Amino acid sequence: MAKRVKQYPQDRGTVLFDVVFEDGSRASNRRVPMEILGGLDGDQPARDLIEQQEAEISAKAGRSPRVIQSLIRAAKPEPKPERE
Repeated sequence: MAKRVKQYPQDRGTVLFDVVFEDGSRASNRRVPMEILGGLDGDQPARDLIEQQEAEISAKAGRSPRVIQSLIRAAKPEPKPERE
C-alpha cells in the first residue's frame, strides 16, 4: 500500500494567517483561499473574509464579534526529512 503524502495548505490553494484580536486573544492558522489575495489590495481581502468568519462564529456563540488588531501570514512549515 502506498504511503499518503501530506499536502501543505499552500499546495492546496490556501494561505494560513495568524490573527491577534484587540482583547489579546489569538487565533492561529485561519485559512484563506489564494484566489482572493494579491493585487493592489494585498492582504485586505483576507482581513475582510476573516472578519466575516468571526461575525458568523460569534453569532452562533451568542457573543459580540472580536475586533482584529493584526493579521500576519503564518510561516510556511518546514518539510520533514524523509525516513528510509
